[in-house]
Amino acid sequence: MPEQVYVHPLNGNAVRHMRSLAAATGCLHLGVHWVRVEPGHDSTAYHRHRGEEEFIYILSGRGMATIDDETFEVQAGDFMGFRPDSPAHAMHNPFEADLIYLVGGYDLDYDVVDYPHQGTRMYRLGDRRTYEPL
Repeated sequence: MPEQVYVHPLNGNAVRHMRSLAAATGCLHLGVHWVRVEPGHDSTAYHRHRGEEEFIYILSGRGMATIDDETFEVQAGDFMGFRPDSPAHAMHNPFEADLIYLVGGYDLDYDVVDYPHQGTRMYRLGDRRTYEPL
């Protein structure tokens, strides 16, 4: 399966190389993605989901996870889980090797995502996204 490259619209340094595993099997409400983050890049913009649950499982490499504005080093075998309204989170790869992980959770038709560092809220309905000030 070829990688898809995604650059986050609120963080140009958040460049993910992804493979959407659950979608390829026809899953309707489960999202599971294989993600590769190159050295020097972020996984996403610092965010929290209001409607969806999310997990991250590190497969290889190391990264720095920021959760509720506190930073932790993560590595292969580490697991993080975020229920709706959990603390905001993101990862950065300051190391020399790629950071590779699985991210997954609900794949609802809608979600509300807060980006506290950008003061922005995103409303998603299907593939349509609307960004507004918090």
